[in-house]
Amino acid sequence: MKKNIIYTAFVFVILMSCEKKEANTESESEIKTEQAEEHGEEAPQTIASLTEEQMKAVGITLGKIEMKELTSTIKANGALRVPNNNKATVTSMYGGIIKTLNVQIGDFVRRGQVIASISNPEYIQLQEQYLTVKSRIAFAEQEYRRQKELFDNDAGAKKNLQSSDAELKTLRTQRSSLQRQLQIMGINPANVNNGNLRSGLVITSPISGTISTISAQIGSYVDISSPVAEIIDNGSLHLDLQVFEKDLPKVKVGQIVHFKLTNNPETEYDAKIYSIGSSFENDSKTISVHCSVTGNKSGLIDGMNITGIVSLDKSTTPAVPNEAIVEADSKYFIFIKTDKKAEEHQEEGEDEHLNEKKISNKEEKMTNFEKIEVVKGSSDMGYTAITAVNEIPANAEIVVKGAFFVNAKLSNSGEHED
Repeated sequence: MKKNIIYTAFVFVILMSCEKKEANTESESEIKTEQAEEHGEEAPQTIASLTEEQMKAVGITLGKIEMKELTSTIKANGALRVPNNNKATVTSMYGGIIKTLNVQIGDFVRRGQVIASISNPEYIQLQEQYLTVKSRIAFAEQEYRRQKELFDNDAGAKKNLQSSDAELKTLRTQRSSLQRQLQIMGINPANVNNGNLRSGLVITSPISGTISTISAQIGSYVDISSPVAEIIDNGSLHLDLQVFEKDLPKVKVGQIVHFKLTNNPETEYDAKIYSIGSSFENDSKTISVHCSVTGNKSGLIDGMNITGIVSLDKSTTPAVPNEAIVEADSKYFIFIKTDKKAEEHQEEGEDEHLNEKKISNKEEKMTNFEKIEVVKGSSDMGYTAITAVNEIPANAEIVVKGAFFVNAKLSNSGEHED
């Protein structure tokens, strides 16, 4: 009986010892888990490592943070226009057959330059009438002087004097009319004589500019209603922007506009606001803002559609290409090249396979990138102003192209470690 009591007490002591050891083990495990979780929250992964092969595969490009003159802006669409007083339709004042065409589309012509020549026998008849009237005026002047002399000597009737005076005035009126017609035709009345009658006329340019359209051809008949060509003076090209009502209070005369052609966004042009419309354009609820194109005008043609950005205020600020900024958790980041290493949280006794993998990776040439939080500012023509939350080293190299892939690599690394 006494032996049984001693054996029972011994077993009870052993059981209590085992329970205490298990409790201590569980407590230590929970503490380690909590410490690991706290460590993960306090130090998220911020370093991404890529090999040269990976960088080349996704096209990662490095650059610098630049100082750019960026502005708060308004974006608007519009079109290039030439005022009507800088456009001209070339026509003939008289009908005729086109004999020569001296220009081609795209040629620059000056005011008064000969565009074409036309021919019509009726031109000769007009010159003939002019010479006939001149001869009759000479005779009518003699008759008037003779009747006046007779009337002054009471040898002639007053009626005859009045009749000769009316005839002379009528002929002089006809002469003035014919002279003006000849001048409009480009013929000098003083040079018209029996041996110098012209059957052809020339058509001249009414303005200086570029030939945009040719409507006639050699041998075709043209008259005052038939255009021969059209001329546009692109030197007076201006920009019509369509600005919405909500943005109108921000727009002022004198502001600079940067614009690009819709079909050719590679080249940037400049313009300056000189007038703001006072009425809506049709049903679009937009107001026309007129701008004069400054600087380079090569390649600009009347009617081209454009996309413009109105600069409201200027400031020189650090900026990066738009593609260099990535968004995560409602925050914005850039990646800079760094010598820092990715943090390792490996515990003793971890799988030896992971150690061998890390040693193998270290043998490759790796480039490390650190994720830096920034605050975005205004954007203008492909660049965005940034303000770093923490200090960025001077002359730091940043990822200007491919930042999205670096961020994806970092995210995948974090998931693997977890």
